[in-house]
Amino acid sequence: MTKDELISLAKQARERAYIPYSKFGVGAAVLTKSGNVYQGCNIENAAYPVTCCAERTAIFQAIANGEKEFAEIAVVANTERPVPPCGSCRQVMAEFFTPEAVIHISNMHGNSKSITMEELLPFSFQPDDLFSDEGAAK
Repeated sequence: MTKDELISLAKQARERAYIPYSKFGVGAAVLTKSGNVYQGCNIENAAYPVTCCAERTAIFQAIANGEKEFAEIAVVANTERPVPPCGSCRQVMAEFFTPEAVIHISNMHGNSKSITMEELLPFSFQPDDLFSDEGAAK
């Protein structure tokens, strides 16, 4: 799958966003290492903290289908610059993406940038950080 194909799928997902409050639609498409693609859109809620971003929707859908290894993700919104994932999405991505995984950030005007997970969230909190050297099992 090419970068442009993945971005196109993210744009399609954006069209399904549930955004009655912000009117800010975001779409995502994640490519797993097994070659499957899962789409996600942002889904708002009147209780704003329970809103779910497009990136997490796509990742969680993949996980719900048994996937846990990701190669790339594309994120699209109608912004001036390529849209970056929020901090919460970056942390979820850090849980499942290798530092070398590719993140394509894009906008509806055709501007895009590809970066690695390491560039997106350097020095991220990792599962191994939950365990101390004082006897906690890994």
